[in-house]
Amino acid sequence: MEKKNNYKVLVIDGQGGKIGKQIIEAIKARFDNVEVTAIGTNSIATATMIKGGADNGATGENPVVVCSRTADIIIGPVGIVIADSLLGEVTPEMALAIGRSNAVKVLIPVNKCDNIIVGIPDLSITKLVTDTVNIVEQLLNK
Repeated sequence: MEKKNNYKVLVIDGQGGKIGKQIIEAIKARFDNVEVTAIGTNSIATATMIKGGADNGATGENPVVVCSRTADIIIGPVGIVIADSLLGEVTPEMALAIGRSNAVKVLIPVNKCDNIIVGIPDLSITKLVTDTVNIVEQLLNK
């Protein structure tokens, strides 16, 4: 990833948005040069992530499509790149936009909604959030 003064991080989450909120809180506490946009697949997830300190927030398919174009890093549960996952909250257009984005994708291995990642131990959300933020730090320091 190209070294910059300010990075655009897109955090996408669904359901209740709790994982996204924890990630946003950790990123905002650790980095000054990051603008975080939270996009929820539903309004509850968006509201939860905004409470976590996101700089911007939006809900639904079109914001995912639009913001994926300019993001440097996209973070979310692995289901964000699988159409119809998160109980149907991820549309095919969302998954396609994220997959086609030039952003680095940091996907969190959440084994739910019949999406199982083989070889990944069942880690706590706290551990997954810590690992995610450490990866973001590595990307920003390249």
